[in-house]
Amino acid sequence: MHAQLPPMNSIKVFDAAARLGSFKKAAEELHVTPTAVSHQIKVLEEALGTLLFVRKTRAIELTQNGKLLAETTYNIFQQLTNTISEISSTRNIITVSTTSSFAAMWLVPNLSKFNRLHPDIEVTVKTGEQVDDMEKDRRVDLAIRYGIYDDALKNSVLLTTEEIGMYGTPSYIANINAIEGVSLLETKWQNKNLAEISWHALLKGIDNHGLVYKTRKIAQEHHIIQAALAGQGVALVSSLLVQNAIEQGWLVKYNFSEDNNKINGFSYYLVIPEHNLGSKSITAFKRWLINELI
Repeated sequence: MHAQLPPMNSIKVFDAAARLGSFKKAAEELHVTPTAVSHQIKVLEEALGTLLFVRKTRAIELTQNGKLLAETTYNIFQQLTNTISEISSTRNIITVSTTSSFAAMWLVPNLSKFNRLHPDIEVTVKTGEQVDDMEKDRRVDLAIRYGIYDDALKNSVLLTTEEIGMYGTPSYIANINAIEGVSLLETKWQNKNLAEISWHALLKGIDNHGLVYKTRKIAQEHHIIQAALAGQGVALVSSLLVQNAIEQGWLVKYNFSEDNNKINGFSYYLVIPEHNLGSKSITAFKRWLINELI
């Protein structure tokens, strides 16, 4: 029966192209050229005697037979991956997608705790502000996302909702009343779906005691924290991201006024694709995150 199967390499290439909807993206995932991908798809189509893709000028679309084969190959390869992961004696590797700031300021500094508990599991971190489609892209095993949490989101769990605070170095804060212009640092979100968290909103209607406020916007929260650590101003950022700097005494919290309005932050939440729900390694990482953050 197995002798009737087409070449397995062409099936693997087809699976990548079908999941990612692109010969180019499939080539990147498989570390080959788009021409090689196109050739393997053609080999498979000739072996099956049917078209699997409709080629358009800037896109490809699965035919009906292509959709049927794509569903089957996806499930088979995922089952094979999970099974090999469970029985293999080699190190398990899981890839986590998250924002650059969360990775730099919380996840990476705390990963050693997870490594001590699970030395057989290696965690790699993929950063970016875009939302990965994990059902299609197997290079990402789970994601820690940032924004407004919707408990209706499938296979997700709320990890924590941040508090926004004002932080600076002890020396900067100690001398703030002697500074004519206090430099106020805030985030300019790359994600346009996030509502603005600004000094203007926080200080609106508050007596500024004659100080002249100067606001400086920076695109990433971890860059704002670095600027605060360098004594360049007071950062308006997540208390979660400055946790390590607070513990080390590098930054301290500050309030301009007891009447400061509270600014609500956003949430961090975990999302696991359907095909990874049975993975013991991912379950272990999920349990660790929950214990650390909830």
